[in-house]
Amino acid sequence: MATASVTFKSREDHRKQLELEEARKAGLAPAEVDEDGNEINPHIPQYMSSAPWYLNAEKPSLKHQRKWKSDPNYTKAWYDRGTKLFQANKYRKGACENCGAMTHDKRSCMERPRSVGAKWTNVNIAPDEKVESFELDYDGKRDRWNGYDPSTYTRVIADYEAREEARKKYLKEQQLKKLEEKDSEKDVENAGSEDDEEDGLRIDEAKVDESAQMDFAKVEKRVRTTGGGSTGTVRNLRIREDTAKYLLNLDVNSAYYDPKTRSMREDPLPDADPNDKFYVGDNQNRLSGQALEFKQLNIHAWEAFDKGQDIHMQAAPSQAELLYKSFKIKKEMLKSEHKDKIMEKYGNAASEDTMPRELLLGQSEREIEYDRTGRIIKGQDVSLPKSKYEEDIFINNHTTVWGSWWKDHQWGYKCCKQTIKNSYCTGLAGIEAAEASADLMKANMARKEAAEDEPVQHEEKRLATWGTDVPQDLVLDKKLLEESLKKENARRKEEKDERKRKYNVKWNDEVTAEDMEAYRMKRIHHDDPMRDFLS
Repeated sequence: MATASVTFKSREDHRKQLELEEARKAGLAPAEVDEDGNEINPHIPQYMSSAPWYLNAEKPSLKHQRKWKSDPNYTKAWYDRGTKLFQANKYRKGACENCGAMTHDKRSCMERPRSVGAKWTNVNIAPDEKVESFELDYDGKRDRWNGYDPSTYTRVIADYEAREEARKKYLKEQQLKKLEEKDSEKDVENAGSEDDEEDGLRIDEAKVDESAQMDFAKVEKRVRTTGGGSTGTVRNLRIREDTAKYLLNLDVNSAYYDPKTRSMREDPLPDADPNDKFYVGDNQNRLSGQALEFKQLNIHAWEAFDKGQDIHMQAAPSQAELLYKSFKIKKEMLKSEHKDKIMEKYGNAASEDTMPRELLLGQSEREIEYDRTGRIIKGQDVSLPKSKYEEDIFINNHTTVWGSWWKDHQWGYKCCKQTIKNSYCTGLAGIEAAEASADLMKANMARKEAAEDEPVQHEEKRLATWGTDVPQDLVLDKKLLEESLKKENARRKEEKDERKRKYNVKWNDEVTAEDMEAYRMKRIHHDDPMRDFLS
């Protein structure tokens, strides 16, 4: 029951209240009504239906369960982008110095910085922008489509439709061009009168439509439907003259046709001539194309698993396919090695290469002279050993190879005297620039060494000597002497009380004559009988 407030009830009143609630739940008593005249469900628990004490509710109600605080300032509007307001004819005080608009300053101006701002030229004063501020609620701040104009998507649709029209037009032009070429070939073969040639050049667009209708096996994708979206891939309708597969053999005991899947696995006409049949059953697809390769892949995975390899076709298909490819490569390599060994041992009778005459006859009239070590002296040209590396290859416009020049324990190019391997050849200009930079570096180093040899002359500061008697010709400034006495007193106070000593100590080693005189005047003489009375 939606109680208004917590009040004290006697035992009898409490019992009656419970009986009334039970009757309302059973439907024997009418339901309780709130302030607005709406019935309150009697099955709502009391902890939900009872209002808090601080609301001071006098009548039963469920308003405390609803959102009763509503902020009227929240809005779902968005910024009016690109809207311009008043455009002035001359510069106004407080406006942007660059463009002249009142809604921003020079730092926030988005226009190109002018060489002379609108503040001084009073020309091309930019209009004021429309500045708005909204108080959005929780959903409004997180709405990613807030302010989106759906009409802008028509540009995307128009762009796709234009592409589709251009594609269809291009395909039609290509088909017409092919038909023109065919007609021109026929006209060349069958040369006739000029009227016949003009008739041959005329092409009927109906031929193009007929050729498009013949492409019944083409798979197309239907994009625009009544419900919107895509319906997937659909195959064009077959030719009307084709006989359905279930009508090829009307014998009841012939191949079974499944009407649900529209499949017939067996051959409906097994005894017919294979050249006359255009349909041999769906099982033919399992024995041709990639289906056979997939079958062999499964068999290889099973056999490898039986031999102890961790391979599974369903768990790791990519791994199984890679292992099968490597198995086929190794198998082919073993076959070729075995074949080469057999041919090397027994020869190849099918080859067209004839044996050399020297081997057939076992002798020749060519004279070759050897020395004691077995080297050829005369009778055969000495072959120069070739390197396995590439030779005489010039890169990056160089005219010499890398390593043709040596300087300072570095290899380089002789054409430009550079020691960087992948550098671009600069020729004589680069050599001259390198020599000039080297000379400049040597001159700078010599100048630096000469500067280091010269002693640095420092100015001698004439400070007052301390620890000695005051000279007779010393003249002191009274104002500076008073300041020095004050500093000396402050220093002595800091020495007496460490709490007044500052954290950062500034040290100055320059002692003037006034500072020295103040120190002498404040110094305590231990043999002076009046030292206790000095302040």
